[in-house]
Amino acid sequence: MANAQATRAAKPDYVPPPINGDFYGIANVLNETERALVRRVREFTEGVVAPVIEEFWARDEFPFAVIPKMAEIGIGGVGYQGYGAAGGSWLLNGFVAMELARADSSVATFWGVHTGLSAGSIYLCGDEAQKQRWLPSMMRFEKIGSFGLTEPLVGSATSGGMLTTCRREGDVWILNGQKKWIGNATFADINVIWAREEGSNQVKGFVVAKDNPGFSVEKIKTKMALRVVQNGLITLKDCRVPEADRLQNANTFKDTAKVLRMTRTGVAWFAVGCAMGAYEHALRYATERQQFGRPIGGFQLVQDLLVRMLGNVTATQAMMLRLGQLQDDGVMLDEHASLAKAFCTVKCRETVGYARELLGGNGILLENHIGRFVADAEAIYSYEGTREMNTLIVGKSITGLSAFV
Repeated sequence: MANAQATRAAKPDYVPPPINGDFYGIANVLNETERALVRRVREFTEGVVAPVIEEFWARDEFPFAVIPKMAEIGIGGVGYQGYGAAGGSWLLNGFVAMELARADSSVATFWGVHTGLSAGSIYLCGDEAQKQRWLPSMMRFEKIGSFGLTEPLVGSATSGGMLTTCRREGDVWILNGQKKWIGNATFADINVIWAREEGSNQVKGFVVAKDNPGFSVEKIKTKMALRVVQNGLITLKDCRVPEADRLQNANTFKDTAKVLRMTRTGVAWFAVGCAMGAYEHALRYATERQQFGRPIGGFQLVQDLLVRMLGNVTATQAMMLRLGQLQDDGVMLDEHASLAKAFCTVKCRETVGYARELLGGNGILLENHIGRFVADAEAIYSYEGTREMNTLIVGKSITGLSAFV
């Protein structure tokens, strides 16, 4: 028996293959300039984010030192044209999102809220003067943005049940209400706030400065997921906003939905990156952890878990590759983005669970990384449209029947 175990043991000179979560090489569809940007993002995440992220996650704090480093690599406004934005394709934007989430979903979310939801609202719904006024400094990460849509009592029903109100008095708008779960809100300079106009019930968008009278933020504490993201409860009490700070091309919830359609793809990419990172950590652990005289990666059940994870990662990468192409071609519809967000977050949740299973009890230790991925996957699963709401969007498309209440 001892001889048989010795025969099965790993050779002393065992060197594991390189760890690569891009098993099908989907990054090869990018050109050299685009791949160079993705490489800079990976150097940033591995050199700047990875060494500190566990500490900040445990403390429920944000590592502000990463912001100027993020600005240096040039990922402000990937996919946008003009206004100091990085430019490029939406597919490239997706690869950047995936790379960031591969290291940490909170840092990816910070970037997504700032350059996606907040700056994206101005990019899609502001007039030219407003774009020139706010976007260049946001692209340089000199002014940080937040996006206030969700409310304490209204999440999925914001399209028709928004409780935050606005009314016009001359050249000033008066905003009242609350916004909850607002990423970056505790320190953002620029806060995009959506409110329902009294009388018309149409949704309007506003840019509210952090020092605007009547605007206050309380940090949401005791979170179990995305602990590095500084989520805030925003209170607007007779908050006076000049007409010049109302997004001039945001006049109904359909305009809000344009922003959500654009950024929902980014959240699906986050899910892929989160799963990718968990898989790579689990694979590294499997090649290093010794039991019964050899790495556990040499056991059948461990390899089964790894292949299940890799299958999920590869399948969702392929789905997002095609979605990025549809977005760049200008033919992506709401249902396309919704299917990707729903499917990829489910597979992400499954994948990080397999990773935690592979590590056994060590999987719950923050120092082994996987616990952070498991917790953060729960938040990605819910924000920017729950699986159920995205399912109804897709379901309406394929049946021609609306199941919305």
